[in-house]
Amino acid sequence: MEKQEAIVLYPAPPIGHLVSMVELGKFILSQNPSLSIHIILVPPPYQPESTASYISTVSSSFPSITFHRLPAVTPYSSSSTSRHHHESLVLEILCFSNPNVHKTLFSLSQKFDLRAMVIDFFCTAVLDITVDFTFPVYYFFTSGAACLAAFFYLPTIHETTIGQNLKDVETLHIPGVPPIKGSDMPTVVLERDDEVCDAFIMFCKQLSKSSGVLINTYDSLENRAIKAITEELCFKYIYPIGPLIVQGRTGDNNGDSCLSWLDSQPEQSVVFLCFGSLGLFSEEQLKEIAIGLEKSEQRFLWVVRNPPELQNQPEPDLVSLLPEGFLDRTGNRGMVVKSWAPQVQVLNHKAIGGFVTHCGWNSILESVCAGVPMVAWPLYAEQRFNRVVIVEEIKIAIPMVESETGFVSSMEVEKRVREIMQEGPVRERTKTMKNAAESALSETGSSHTALIELLRSWSSK
Repeated sequence: MEKQEAIVLYPAPPIGHLVSMVELGKFILSQNPSLSIHIILVPPPYQPESTASYISTVSSSFPSITFHRLPAVTPYSSSSTSRHHHESLVLEILCFSNPNVHKTLFSLSQKFDLRAMVIDFFCTAVLDITVDFTFPVYYFFTSGAACLAAFFYLPTIHETTIGQNLKDVETLHIPGVPPIKGSDMPTVVLERDDEVCDAFIMFCKQLSKSSGVLINTYDSLENRAIKAITEELCFKYIYPIGPLIVQGRTGDNNGDSCLSWLDSQPEQSVVFLCFGSLGLFSEEQLKEIAIGLEKSEQRFLWVVRNPPELQNQPEPDLVSLLPEGFLDRTGNRGMVVKSWAPQVQVLNHKAIGGFVTHCGWNSILESVCAGVPMVAWPLYAEQRFNRVVIVEEIKIAIPMVESETGFVSSMEVEKRVREIMQEGPVRERTKTMKNAAESALSETGSSHTALIELLRSWSSK
């Protein structure tokens, strides 16, 4: 009996990476429903946002997608004080999981005809064991093409800036990317003496050796960066197959309450502030945001999470965290929700006119697909890099300008919130990119065509 053809997907543990990879699986199935999709899940080495309900929903809605949960492993750095503690733990947990991944792949290969494996960039360590199998291995890059171009070019940067940390390099010139300060590069590569930096440079060298790289972007959004990868950086096997975004996520009843509140607001009158599951502010910064919002006189929907020092508390105490009387004074034009809101549904609501975001790539794509212009306020990872791209290259955002310490004043918040709610070129450009995103995923679109090309290559192997 002939084995069913299958594809293995291997995401990194953070929720944004998992969701993107699941959406990739759905997109593949939409074009080839006969495939079996197997997603290998490594348990994260920290207390994550719960994914159980999300995975359960996907499993029940898409029976061709099977999740394989690996057992937990304990990395050496679980008690270390690495500067990049989070990234170090993720990389070690993925490395330590290799034997379990190998067992899973071997088991799957006995039952299915494995046509390809698609791995997250963070999961590069798995290449040590995939040599035991005959299927090709591809990367799925969950950020944009400009960031991918920077990673292809990173080994060259490393060799040509010997003795300098990237954070101290005044300007970098990367093919397909606007001139960028070294300090705006992803945080994990800013300092040479950090073990995570070494790992990332090694990963970057592996990119060109892969069978190909799938990117969660589309041609018209990042045409210059995509061309730079294929022409200047000489890597031809690029598949821009985005935008892949999740259409709905389960959460608490904050969703119902904030969507109902939005129903009562005028069209394009509300600015939405949300900073992702890891985007945390000090109590001082939260108060400064509140003052800026109040002075802006704009309608707002703001998702507030506890400051880092209060993360062990179940939910934020808004009365103590925000300025005295703020909730009463702004109650007729603003809503503050605790910890979570259904971001995709909010962004697509007719009342939303602007989005203050941490510049996570998923959030950027969600905003573009909703046609909502952004205020870019990066906090960690590659978000400062993304800000440069969406402000200076794609021109779908305006920057939130921080002080040298990273603090943002209430005056800056007030100024940028007012600015993003006005009509202007950024709003028009965002609408153009929304239409282009829809075209890219249509049957004759660039992303659809790229995926079909990839699927044909898998079926012919």
